[in-house]
Amino acid sequence: MGPLWDDMKVFLAVAREASLSGAGRVLKMDPATVGRRISRFEEAMDAALFVKTPQGYALNAAGDRLLAHAETAEQAMRSGQEALSGPSDTLSGQIRLGAPDGCANYILPQVCARISKDHPDLDIQIVALPRGVNLSRREADMAVTVSAPTSGQLLVEKICDYKLHLVASRHYLRDAAPIENLEDLKDHKMIGYIPDMIFDRELDYLNEFGVERVALASTSVSVQIKLAAQGGALCVAHDFCLPSHRMLRKILNDKISLTRSFHLVRHQGDQRSERINRFADALQKGIRDEVETLEALT
Repeated sequence: MGPLWDDMKVFLAVAREASLSGAGRVLKMDPATVGRRISRFEEAMDAALFVKTPQGYALNAAGDRLLAHAETAEQAMRSGQEALSGPSDTLSGQIRLGAPDGCANYILPQVCARISKDHPDLDIQIVALPRGVNLSRREADMAVTVSAPTSGQLLVEKICDYKLHLVASRHYLRDAAPIENLEDLKDHKMIGYIPDMIFDRELDYLNEFGVERVALASTSVSVQIKLAAQGGALCVAHDFCLPSHRMLRKILNDKISLTRSFHLVRHQGDQRSERINRFADALQKGIRDEVETLEALT
């Protein structure tokens, strides 16, 4: 079982990374060794599991069927290791958390710092990406998302709602044309996401206002807000970001107010892990409390 389980871990890495080189980086092996291990595993399984393409390694039908069982075995091994280590008041090991840019920059540093203080043996890694985090490839153990995924064997829990408003810097408002209604927006430059790189429809804020041109754009929320702070244009910003940018002011409060939600997404099988469950509970409570605290300051 030992060599077979070791080769199954290699199979999982190649399935998730879709290449020998990618799996090698994860496993700290050279690609040639990964390739030999995959060949050995396919011989043991008496089946080809991958199709080699110019883009890399793709699971075939047999590999796709095996993947779910391999992930179940992986989770069972993790649960067994936790059981052997015995109960503990503090968490340890490594947990990797994916999150959208705004949450990763303005919410998670405070939340994760507090969790880390309570659990000094726990290593928390925050993956902040201008796109969704791929849990099926184990880019992270869990992810905070804006839209709740509707496919895959995933556990989705709503964390909380948060508010967004249109903002501009005090300097911009002092020198620019008055903004008294939605019609006035056509006379002002807008900051937003790069239109063809919006990875989540819930982030397409400006489309709701009929804005056709984005004069200054970025995939990063923090970059957008810093552009607004420079006084060059208007921006839709999370209320929880505003305490960090005191020069920004809300505009058309009574006419423009958006509500979005954070969700915590993780693999269904991870529900069997007490360690993951405890971290998830602490994370959700921390995010709810931090959003409430920061929004109360705006």
